[in-house]
Amino acid sequence: MKLKTKLSLGLSFLFAIILAFGILGFYYINRLSNDASMVLKNNHESLVYSNNMLKVLEKIPGKKDAFKIFDDNLKKQEANITEPGEKESTEELRKNFNELLTNPTDASNYTELRQSLQLINDLNQNAILRKNEIAQKTAENARFWLTIIFTLLIIVSIIFIYNFPSIISDPVTRLSEGIREIANKNYKQRIYLEQKDEFGDLANAFNSMAEKLDEYEHSNLAKIKFEKSRIETIINQMKDGIIGLDEKNHILFVNVVSEKILGLKESDIIGKYAADIAIHNDLMRTLLKEDVIKELKIYADKKESFFNKDVINVMANEAVIGQVIVLRNITPYHELNEAKTNFIATVSHELKTPISSIQLSLKLLDNKQTGEINTEQQLLLDGIKDDTNRLLKITGELLNMTQVDSGKIQLSIAASDTKQILTYAINANRNAAEQKNIHLDISIPDQLPKVVADSEKTVWVLNNLLSNAIRYSYDNSTIFISTGAVDKTITFTVKDTGQGIAPQYKEKIFDRYFRVPGTHKDGTGLGLSICKEFIEAQGGQILVESDYGTGSTFTVVLNAAPILSL
Repeated sequence: MKLKTKLSLGLSFLFAIILAFGILGFYYINRLSNDASMVLKNNHESLVYSNNMLKVLEKIPGKKDAFKIFDDNLKKQEANITEPGEKESTEELRKNFNELLTNPTDASNYTELRQSLQLINDLNQNAILRKNEIAQKTAENARFWLTIIFTLLIIVSIIFIYNFPSIISDPVTRLSEGIREIANKNYKQRIYLEQKDEFGDLANAFNSMAEKLDEYEHSNLAKIKFEKSRIETIINQMKDGIIGLDEKNHILFVNVVSEKILGLKESDIIGKYAADIAIHNDLMRTLLKEDVIKELKIYADKKESFFNKDVINVMANEAVIGQVIVLRNITPYHELNEAKTNFIATVSHELKTPISSIQLSLKLLDNKQTGEINTEQQLLLDGIKDDTNRLLKITGELLNMTQVDSGKIQLSIAASDTKQILTYAINANRNAAEQKNIHLDISIPDQLPKVVADSEKTVWVLNNLLSNAIRYSYDNSTIFISTGAVDKTITFTVKDTGQGIAPQYKEKIFDRYFRVPGTHKDGTGLGLSICKEFIEAQGGQILVESDYGTGSTFTVVLNAAPILSL
């Protein structure tokens, strides 16, 4: 029987007994009330009327209104006849009273009047005694039945109070103990209940769950342990520092590289609140900051090392359940960049000396005092001059790159011709565009203000943007190049129709050493970073818009030179 059915039957039985107790009590109380009211209304009032008539009979005929009083009470008595024989006595009383009224001075029938009144009194007194006995019997019956029902209610209530809590508490207690054992990973725990109710069903469901958990524990535990060990091995073999946090910022794991960087042992900090560790560890405090940190300089492996911080959110059902902090070691790139910078600086300085000597020799050859030269020789000299000047410019650009890498940018900002800057960058990339059959769609207004910029560095930036656009554009495509004046600024725009940049990489393309995964591997990830530093050093900004799959648009914004009015 279901628990709900048991409860319903028990409560229904109690309700039925209580209802019967109430109905029976109400019935007997109503009977007693009716019996009492009949005594008061019928017999008692008849006694009152008879006594009133007896009292006034003694005053006849001396009192004038005695007949009227007697007659009024007699009428009331005639209207209140309730007992057997009372009617005849009342009629006899009326007859004798009428005879008295015909001859008030004749007292011969006083005796008959008194006898009739006494008879009426006796009848009503006897009726009162009889009805009292009936009421007592009714009360005794009520007491008897109500006592039986009350005793039955007490017995049922005691049985219910004694048994019902155990019906609920015992299965709950056993289920609680079973759940506690399961929580302690004792999956062999079982609960056996003889009840065929909801608790029995719950016990069966519990046993099925425990059996499944036991099977899962034995079938997958070894596999899970193996996978955990494998993942830990992979993480520890990585050259990047990796720190795992749960949703409450407690440390889950730290690989070997992170141990060296933090100067802490994994066993000492596992399970601890990361903010508590950060109180005594400056690097942990820096890593927990939400500010964007491009690059960290950390002393590791007995030397200054450089790391990029990357925070990866671990998601489950669209909720963050933890984080993984990855410290990517970019020290080799720094070392390569430093070597490259030193090499470029050295080569550039070494090239300037022979180039200067070539220029001096050209001047001497061009001097007529050294001898006359023919037309063909002059053309050769002019070509050598152009190439020498171009080499000097290239050498200057290389030196500018070393300035960026060393953090010492030297600017020569002046009002420069906007069209000339853009045209120079376009001409430098025409051959590369022609090799891929890429059309350059150029839009330059006729009237343009001058731009406040370092022309050489701005050309270098535009040249880099155009070179990237050509590199990442498809063959036979079009690149849109434009410039214009907007709100006291000059904008240079380069728009390609290549693959574009995925949204997750859009914010990182200006970071040093960053290269979009899946693109060309021949770069070092410095070009856009240097462009950004060149432009921002001139008080401008470089922007990017990209729709993945349709292309990218890079925009350089610099200040326009004020127009002087005459």
